[in-house]
Amino acid sequence: MLWLCGPSGVGKSAVAWELFTGLPAAGYIDIDQVGMCFPEIPSDPGRTLLQGRILGRAVANFAAAGAGCLIVSGCIDSRRGIHTEYLTRAALTVLRMRCDQPELRRRLEARARPGEQRESALRDAEVLDRGSLDYPVLDTTGRTVAEVLRTVRDRWPDQPVRQPGPWPDPPRTPGEILWLCGTTAVGKSMIGWEVADRSRRAGHITGFVDLQQIGFLHPATGHDAGHHRLKAANLAAVWADFHGYGARRLVVVGPVEHHSQVLRYLRTLPAATVRLYRLHAGPDQLAERIRQRGLGGGPPIAGDELRGRPAVVLARAREAAVAQAAALESADIGDVRIDTDGRTVEDVADEISKRRGW
Repeated sequence: MLWLCGPSGVGKSAVAWELFTGLPAAGYIDIDQVGMCFPEIPSDPGRTLLQGRILGRAVANFAAAGAGCLIVSGCIDSRRGIHTEYLTRAALTVLRMRCDQPELRRRLEARARPGEQRESALRDAEVLDRGSLDYPVLDTTGRTVAEVLRTVRDRWPDQPVRQPGPWPDPPRTPGEILWLCGTTAVGKSMIGWEVADRSRRAGHITGFVDLQQIGFLHPATGHDAGHHRLKAANLAAVWADFHGYGARRLVVVGPVEHHSQVLRYLRTLPAATVRLYRLHAGPDQLAERIRQRGLGGGPPIAGDELRGRPAVVLARAREAAVAQAAALESADIGDVRIDTDGRTVEDVADEISKRRGW
């Protein structure tokens, strides 16, 4: 495992993603994606203990899927460091990335981060620079992603492909799981986040998981090109520790194309009550939403195949999304179908929350 850590703005995610896509047998996790359980509890500010426990479970799943290594990016406890007690199944290498304060401030401002988040990142950077954590340091000040990537590659050799399996037994964790599926750009993530946030504001500790973000494995394999077995195993791992954190509700967003894929997830969550809602949108709405995503709409996430892409790529994505929506309609995927045409995120989230009694 290679963990690229440091405050927001130093280039962790960008470099980690480029490194991951260039390796022959690798997995990737942004640590923030396995810690979205809110509100945080006083005994675990920043949720770093929660993230560490989940990452320890995920290591076994990536190894079972055949990954020779796992690339991790994300912030750490700036005073205590990484919770290595949960990572006993991996040979861990840590590289702390840093940047001078004036440039770091410029980068954060360019990302349009809210003032509170920006100042928090700058404080974390100062604590790390002045602290005593004994990790090798890579300075990214004045350097491009490509330049930093070359340095990281020099320190991180290719790892061999592993034989898949055996898979750990999934934990049996009860609770309510609300899963939103649907075609590309139908609005799963934004609507799911709104549903989870409403549950949290109503006083319930609630988790959120994007399936795409917990199953990055390179290269894809023919028998499971969507890596659904890996995603299902990691989802069960995340939910087990979210439940231990106090959550009894989980919102999941992510696509499935066949009933057999749905059953794979249900088999890894045998003690939970899972309700699958399929979001639908017509061709015109999908075209507009894909156009907006191409312009940078929505949250920046790893592996986004639409953000900043040229018109010809977006046109192909639109055709694929329309075809997939039709296929999902024909297969009647999901327990409940929700039409999103001409509706706001808030409208759809309100309907789903009321249907589920949340």
